[in-house]
Amino acid sequence: MTQRTFAMNPRFHAAIGEAMNRLRTSDVMGATAAIRHALAGRGSMPSAALDSGTQSGDSPEAPPARGLRAILQKLRQEQASFVHAPSPGETVTEDARDSANFRTRRFQSTVGSVTYKLYVPPNHADRELALVMMLHGCTQNPDDFARGTKMNALADEFGLIVAYPSQPKSANAQGCWNWFDPRHQRRDAGEPALLAGLAHELASKFKIDRKRVFVAGLSAGGAMADVLASTHPDVFSAAGIHSGLPHGAACDVMSAFVAMKGNAKATAQARSPIRKIIFHGTADATVHPSNGKAVFDLAGSAQGKPAEFQTDAVINGKRVTRSLIGHGDAPALAEHWLIHGGGHAWSGGDHGGSYTDATGPDASREMIRFFLEA
Repeated sequence: MTQRTFAMNPRFHAAIGEAMNRLRTSDVMGATAAIRHALAGRGSMPSAALDSGTQSGDSPEAPPARGLRAILQKLRQEQASFVHAPSPGETVTEDARDSANFRTRRFQSTVGSVTYKLYVPPNHADRELALVMMLHGCTQNPDDFARGTKMNALADEFGLIVAYPSQPKSANAQGCWNWFDPRHQRRDAGEPALLAGLAHELASKFKIDRKRVFVAGLSAGGAMADVLASTHPDVFSAAGIHSGLPHGAACDVMSAFVAMKGNAKATAQARSPIRKIIFHGTADATVHPSNGKAVFDLAGSAQGKPAEFQTDAVINGKRVTRSLIGHGDAPALAEHWLIHGGGHAWSGGDHGGSYTDATGPDASREMIRFFLEA
């Protein structure tokens, strides 16, 4: 993987120069083709392609509206993901799995750096946006997690900017977020500070209100999402925790395994004031379902123990017990979805990703519903 910043790419400058020359001679179609080619990162084009106003392999189009303003407006609509230049300390990187709306980036801060994939819906410019940070589980990566959760499709539907930070094996041999390490359980240090810094940067860049900034994760990612809910309630307004553990459930590797087996002791630091939605399967052999219940109970105690309601249903072939706490007709302060027979897998996910179960409730859609209803 090689890094590049679009503003410093000489091929980009060459293509833009060609477009400006075409505009000076009133060759609007040729200029449009050259600018589109430059935004795609392909450098200059053969003269024949420019003269025809199409790219190699493109089908003919109706002549575009004349005038530079009309051209630029059309390009903004077609290439929306490229109009956001990297922020200071951020670089765009090339990856064979990248697409126009799903690109690899790197965030640098005083506490370290993190590579992440960013999904930007193509029509985001005219929508009220929300930000969702998705934290993968052990052995997963952003592409795998995006595929399994199908969150990018929901991003198009609901107007979401979705960030998928990547945990390198240099930080954890299994690619796990270090939720069990005291160095990564505090506000101003380690992974919580780095991830919250990334969320704050993206919210500022896309002008997203703090009330519409959320975090969700699976397994170790779910545990880190609960850490962020506790340490940075000023950054995130709600959290989704799938097959995870409560903040402070462990203080080292050995106690992490104890907690995962269901022998964790709840701690006061996990009583976060932000809203939470929790999913856990009763047949989860990796993280005992008592951990999901502990997250829910701690969420209730943080809210002053409001009234609790419970319903049972069969959703997509799975029996589900859904518990909620809240006040009257207001949105729930916390939800706990206990999936009977569910394992250590993202409920309602796509089999194209790892650790997914296509049956049961659609955890991704329910999380977005919970996030946005407040």
